Amino acid sequence: MKKWKINSWRNYPVKHIPEYQDKKELDQVLNKIKTFPPLVFAGETRHLKQQLSEVVDGRAFLLQGGDCAESFAEFNPDNIRDTFKVILQMSLVLTYSASLPVIKLGRIAGQFAKPRSAPLEKQGDIELPSYLGDNVNGIDFNEKARKHDPKRLFRAYSQSASTLNLLRAFSHGGFADLKKVHLWNLGYIKKSPQAKKFRELEDKIADALSFMDACGINSEFNRRLKTVNFWTSHEALHLPFEESMTRIDSTTGEFHATSAHFVWIGDRTRQLDGGHVEYCRGIENPIGIKCGPTSKAEEIVKICNLINPSNEKGKITLISRFGHDSVEKYLPKLIRGIKKEGVNVIWSCDPMHGNTIKSTTGYKTRRFNNVLKEVKDVFAVHQSEGSYAGGLHIEMTGQNVTECTGGAKNIQDQDLSSRYHTHCDPRLNADQALELAFLISDEIKKNTSYSKNAIQAAS
Repeated sequence: MKKWKINSWRNYPVKHIPEYQDKKELDQVLNKIKTFPPLVFAGETRHLKQQLSEVVDGRAFLLQGGDCAESFAEFNPDNIRDTFKVILQMSLVLTYSASLPVIKLGRIAGQFAKPRSAPLEKQGDIELPSYLGDNVNGIDFNEKARKHDPKRLFRAYSQSASTLNLLRAFSHGGFADLKKVHLWNLGYIKKSPQAKKFRELEDKIADALSFMDACGINSEFNRRLKTVNFWTSHEALHLPFEESMTRIDSTTGEFHATSAHFVWIGDRTRQLDGGHVEYCRGIENPIGIKCGPTSKAEEIVKICNLINPSNEKGKITLISRFGHDSVEKYLPKLIRGIKKEGVNVIWSCDPMHGNTIKSTTGYKTRRFNNVLKEVKDVFAVHQSEGSYAGGLHIEMTGQNVTECTGGAKNIQDQDLSSRYHTHCDPRLNADQALELAFLISDEIKKNTSYSKNAIQAAS
């Protein structure tokens, strides 16, 4: 195996990398970013990896959620707070149901770049470069906006830093205190079909906390009752930027991507001989690998062995994304292939990307029932194959958007135009995300019971 270097990915074919007209300007921007402080720290990524190792053993559950693509226009502290709230709410539902800690991982503070199916977009007689994310170009359909502009990377870094600063304040400044669970509810959720269920859960937690308080166990003496660990993640797509944010840990000499705690390789960029896999094999961060209908077990095993040669628990998360009608066709073969080789992985379900359709009104959307079906089918397959479904990966927002149809409020195709704000793919709104958590909580409980029995039998 060739020796890894911070820039060795440049010797491999790469897909979905922006083409900048002014390479000199790009180099100047990247050299400047190399001097910026890291966004996350090596100790944090090690801590996350340690937590993720518990998921491999069935002792925890991974919840990963956030924007399809963050935007400069929607950057607002209220939006960050509301996404944080929804993930807290979902994790509370899942923790209470499964009696397991839930690791909270946001698609946030760096999820800008997006791969697109075509390099050019045509509207009428005009053809322009496709929108690749706000860190590359603008979404407006004009020549100026669609130009690949390296200086946008400065703004992406700044927004990520500000977002992380706010998330750290929310996580450790008292906002996440379980005694304040009633503050996590969003205004419009209070009028939703999920409001009653969540209020009942709030009451049960309040009773439990009162009992614990009477026993002398409270947030005054136990910090874990009033703080949470909240981690960040994004697709490691823009490799020039990722290289500029890769640093050597002075305590170990190891390389870490300091742009996020967790990065993943997309379904379109996981080529074994490609630059994205080459980059990820040299960093110590936990790595996600998207697996779609084209994934072959032997290919995924090779990628896992390349990125994680020591078979370290918590290092690799396989994120399956097959579509609601294809889970039973593809997932069992993948599970069997991974189990046969004894590869330690977290199995996470992405029920979003395989279920994107065009509505009758012309909008990209996802049907809530299809999202729900994929999750339930994934859990069922894992139970039948004797493996642990340990994660959920969703595109969602705390905003009251209308981008995915269905759910308890029964959003229809004709409703999509009222609050369709995404810069790329459709997201579950807070109502739908919380509803999904309630509807799959029993499935997670069943999976957890299986896992606990398996652990007990092994010991």
